[in-house]
Amino acid sequence: MIVYDLGCSAGHVFEAWFKDSATFEKQARQGKVACPTCGATEVTRGPQATRVATGVSRDKAVKAAEQRAEMRQALRDLRKAVESNCENVGDRFAEEARKIHYGETEARAIYGETTAEEAKALDEEGVPVARLPWIERDDA
Repeated sequence: MIVYDLGCSAGHVFEAWFKDSATFEKQARQGKVACPTCGATEVTRGPQATRVATGVSRDKAVKAAEQRAEMRQALRDLRKAVESNCENVGDRFAEEARKIHYGETEARAIYGETTAEEAKALDEEGVPVARLPWIERDDA
């Protein structure tokens, strides 16, 4: 097995394991090597670093990389669901959340931006809000 440092056309850097360099070349030509961050299949191989034994097996390293990719995909799916089902109120989030909470405007699902201080104030007022990790979209 060989590990390559790869980069995508969007500038993301990631590692991938291959049986040998010929396998990498073949999979890259076929568009089967994709960036785990954005899904781009235009990838290039970066300088190969010498690997030092760390006591972590290759299977564990591969599994950890797969888990990271799955988590990133789950966060992308979450963002897509929020954007598809909620109204983006931008930087008016705290104001709109209060209006909804106090019945001053129609109840609806919203998302937007707020400062940490505003989020804390909303929480202290009993306004139900949740902060979500926001990952770049697939189409970025």
